[in-house]
Amino acid sequence: MQPRSLLANLLLWLLIPLAVAASLGAFLGRAEAARTATVAQDRLLLGSARIIAQQIQFEDGVLDVMIPPAALELFRSDGQDQVFYRITSPQGVLLSGYAELRQPASTLRPEESVAFASVVRGEPVRVVAYAQPVFTATGAGPAVVEVAQTLHSRTRMIKQIWFTNLGQEALMLILVAPLVWVALRRGLRSTLRLRDTVQGRAAGTLEALDPAPVPVEIRPLVLAINDYVRDLEAQMEARSRFIANASHQLRTPLTVLRTQVSFGLKTADPAQKEEAMKAILNGIQVATRLVNQLLSLSSAESSGRHHGLPGVDLAGLAKKVLEEYAALAQAKEIDLGLEGMYGEPILIHASPLMLHELVANLVDNALRYTPAGGVVTVAVAWADGSPLLRIEDNGPGIPAAERERVFERFYRLGAMDSLGCGLGLAIVREVAAAMGATVALAAPPSGTGLIVTVGFPAAGPDDREDARP
Repeated sequence: MQPRSLLANLLLWLLIPLAVAASLGAFLGRAEAARTATVAQDRLLLGSARIIAQQIQFEDGVLDVMIPPAALELFRSDGQDQVFYRITSPQGVLLSGYAELRQPASTLRPEESVAFASVVRGEPVRVVAYAQPVFTATGAGPAVVEVAQTLHSRTRMIKQIWFTNLGQEALMLILVAPLVWVALRRGLRSTLRLRDTVQGRAAGTLEALDPAPVPVEIRPLVLAINDYVRDLEAQMEARSRFIANASHQLRTPLTVLRTQVSFGLKTADPAQKEEAMKAILNGIQVATRLVNQLLSLSSAESSGRHHGLPGVDLAGLAKKVLEEYAALAQAKEIDLGLEGMYGEPILIHASPLMLHELVANLVDNALRYTPAGGVVTVAVAWADGSPLLRIEDNGPGIPAAERERVFERFYRLGAMDSLGCGLGLAIVREVAAAMGATVALAAPPSGTGLIVTVGFPAAGPDDREDARP
């Protein structure tokens, strides 16, 4: 289903309340039309009853009444309504009219009238009763004059009034819709210009949008787009630098490999050939490590946040990493040890592969830059309710002025970093950022070596109960 435009949505949501209001007006208009028609009919019936009442006379000891033609002429219409009347003496004696016409439910005082609904000869009628005071030999009292009419004319009047109101409301909606459309187009003109500006941009343009001309309601969206564009531009610049640096870093070992292969093919000396083969093997190892670290960095960048993942036991994972690097530590005669809280898991909500990459890069860096006979110690613990990873070595360390720069990709710390490719700490920071962790570098109290501390987010109440190896 193709989405509607903003203009169509606004028009729809403006016309829907108007249509609801019109429907409510039509419903209320029907009731008002019925009330108006009833009032008109009651007044007509009351006027007829009064005309008849004025003809009631007491002569020769008898109450007499003559129905004037004018009293019934009032009801002439095209509705073919029937008119009924009834005149009753003060004593309740029927003087004239239709006996089946029902009397009022309550006694009327002189010159008082009442209107009510009734049924005569199986047909609904509207009745008005009027009390006319008369004076007879036996005293004074009101005679009751009732006039009733069927409801055909009243029904027709209700329909006429109601349909007239409906027509007026429909005409109003018809006239309002294009006016609202024009008003919305004028109101959205700045938004449409913003759309045209974005659509008219050349591919790859990352300039910020001007929020000044747009309405206040749209301005937060424009500012959010500008923030996204700035982040995207920074990411693209970083990616371009990364690709350029990666190309340069890969070109160097490949060039060396090509040189060694050419030398090995040209020389006939077996010793030189063996030396060339060893150099080629070393170059392949360097290139392989570089490619693996590039892949790890790419995975760390795209891994996203790690919230909601199951817990990984940091102590168990650190032990596993140290077992993997035991051979390298033994070859360099380095004392590689683990200090931690045994028997109590320290859970980290993260991807096991990414957490392994973080710990492995820190241990690898420590082993590479610690001289033979040195010491590398990995410690895991709780610190103020938060998991903590600490790796200490007694190698050359990193000067304080360089400790922030070593997290940059491909940055090498002089000749001491010639063994690596400058990506280990960059991977560590990327993985830590995805976990919401922090990485800090410091010198040990002795002043020789380096301490790397990774502080993970505070643990939840259930993070000490279960662990995953």
